Amino acid sequence: MKVQLFVPPGGYFAERWSRGSSMPPLGILSIAAVLEKEGVEVEIVPADVLGLTRRAIAQAIRRFEPDIVGVTSTTENRFQSFDLIRLAKKTRPKALTVLGGPHASMAAEDSLAHIPELDLVVRGEGELTMIELCRALDGNWDPARAAAVPGCVLRLDGRIVAAPPRAPIQDLDTLPFPAFHLVPFEKYNFVIDVPGRGPLPAVNIMTSRGCPFACNFCATPVNWGRRVRMRSPENVVAEIEDLVRRYGAKVVFFYDDTFNADPKRVGRICDLLLERKLDVLWRCEARLDLIDKPLLAKMKQAGLFHISCGLEAGSERVRNQVVGKKIDIADFHNLVRWCEELGIIPNAFFIFSHPTETWDEARETIRIVEEYKDRVEATVAILHVYPGTPLERTAKDLGVLPRDFSWAKRHDRRIVTLLAAQGDVPLFMDKLSWAQVSELLFRWSLGGGRISIARKIPRILKNIRSFGDIKRYTIMAWVFLRLRLGRRKNRKT
Repeated sequence: MKVQLFVPPGGYFAERWSRGSSMPPLGILSIAAVLEKEGVEVEIVPADVLGLTRRAIAQAIRRFEPDIVGVTSTTENRFQSFDLIRLAKKTRPKALTVLGGPHASMAAEDSLAHIPELDLVVRGEGELTMIELCRALDGNWDPARAAAVPGCVLRLDGRIVAAPPRAPIQDLDTLPFPAFHLVPFEKYNFVIDVPGRGPLPAVNIMTSRGCPFACNFCATPVNWGRRVRMRSPENVVAEIEDLVRRYGAKVVFFYDDTFNADPKRVGRICDLLLERKLDVLWRCEARLDLIDKPLLAKMKQAGLFHISCGLEAGSERVRNQVVGKKIDIADFHNLVRWCEELGIIPNAFFIFSHPTETWDEARETIRIVEEYKDRVEATVAILHVYPGTPLERTAKDLGVLPRDFSWAKRHDRRIVTLLAAQGDVPLFMDKLSWAQVSELLFRWSLGGGRISIARKIPRILKNIRSFGDIKRYTIMAWVFLRLRLGRRKNRKT
């Protein structure tokens, strides 16, 4: 068996990756490592960082002659993934086309129903499913055999059928380290800016899977499970040592949803980093109410310089009753104070336009952002709707998403998107008007938010698709000018 795994040309849509730096794709790197260990010939083609055209992708497929073409997908880049699946089937009709990744896992049936060139979706963790799929096929495509492989969704006798769900991998230490050697690591130009030291070479690591919490907008508990499975501290630090030795990394980005889900494990990782005298700095995303000052101090001693947390909303009702965050605002205030005392950069995630959120409640959020603008990095977004989440059900119940909405169809004018800034993902618009949402975003950006309006103008003009887009961007321009003129007037006063 020969397996060729692709990242689509568009890569991963996010503001932080729009300035020439990107992260290696841990999901397919892990799958490739397992396939390679089992003797399967595997190739990874990161079409994004290689800048490959459709013609170059087709040439790569013809050269490798794969039995399976696998493509990873997120909701933001799903249309690029779908196009690559179509191109792969046209280029090599005999190859099995497989879609994986977060979007495919949550919208498997929808993808298969609308993309005839797609043969199969791998739902959830892909490592063991891909191995068993290779063994079941043995070079011959047989839908009946594939339908018996847990985690697979496919067409059988004209119907879309789903095999039983695959049980989560309980011992993540049994997995080999991701196959970084199969991608051109230098092409990612993965650097992280560290205050006082400038941009430093970085690596990304995931040390756990799953999330025990239940935020209404998040697909992680559905995709990875509510039970958090964690790699041992020894296994984690061994991978860090390996990546530092091979790639000269100076910064580690722990890409876990909740790095401190087990505070004792975090403490042990810190102890090992200190014992082995690893000269690395690191950043992570943490849960506010699972951290105290002694642990934070140890994390700082072991190299932590930047910590992110999700507050999501200033209103306690919205944050805890609507989102389901279950976070006390006092925990946020404490973390900010501790970070200032220890010399750590705090970053907080905020979201506007939650279900039932009023204008007064949304202004509670922006007041916190503005109050802490010189003390906390703020990451701000309009609420996105992702497939398979509780929020998707709410969106359909309220008519934000039509009942017959398909994630596989482009340019549905019945939904609201902000393609140039937030990706081709439906935005949840409930109680707030577009002018109010625009005011919240621009109060953040004009107050020092990490976004350049001027840089986005060419993308905005390029991606106008309807009269609704023109209307929304016109409203945004009016709000932006009004706020900017108001700020100039206040400064003169």
